[in-house]
Amino acid sequence: MLSLEGVEAGYGAVRVLGGLSFAVQSGEVLCLMGRNGAGKSTALKTVMGLVRAQAGTITLDGVRIDRLAAHEIPRHGIGYVPQGRRLFGDLTVAENIEIGLMTRRRDRRVRERVLDLFPRLRERMGQLSRTLSGGEQQMLAIARALCLEPKVLLLDEPTEGLQPSMIVLIRDAVVALRHSGVATVLVEQRVDAALAVADRIAFIAGGRVAEVAQAAALDPRAPQFETYVGV
Repeated sequence: MLSLEGVEAGYGAVRVLGGLSFAVQSGEVLCLMGRNGAGKSTALKTVMGLVRAQAGTITLDGVRIDRLAAHEIPRHGIGYVPQGRRLFGDLTVAENIEIGLMTRRRDRRVRERVLDLFPRLRERMGQLSRTLSGGEQQMLAIARALCLEPKVLLLDEPTEGLQPSMIVLIRDAVVALRHSGVATVLVEQRVDAALAVADRIAFIAGGRVAEVAQAAALDPRAPQFETYVGV
């Protein structure tokens, strides 16, 4: 599905990713964990072409995408929910969803399937997105990305700042996507949230994967969390 091999990337003269390699398959949730500055968010931005890969390859179903312009990558079936959501605040819930549908020219049937995942959004279709609660905004950001009918979904700290009830809703949505065959790459700092949804956890240090573990083999006291995440 999505594969990164030896990817190097950064900002100006600052290299953040130093030979990053990982892969995620259809129906799998891969969680990226590491300390601040390890390169987790940069990895997602590099997949999306927002940060250009200086070396290595990024492929989707065996086709290289690291040479594509950033606006072309979503059209190949990669949805991205950045940290901070980045909704169109002065547009309604319905209008934000419509923008997602337009990216790959999806229709009302896709919208209805997405809203089935987040029924609370049905009640707020005419509401400006900036007036939603933090949890509702995160739902909308994920819903907009899902309107692409993505093969791969990239989520950057989707539970950050949310109350427990909203975290459960986001977790349930990720689990539902797994069952539908979507590959998910999740950046997460909360150990409990990661263990609740991930199939594998890739621990990142210094811009590369230091260790990969099956989530089912870990518990919150596993030494990897202290070593690589600091919790």
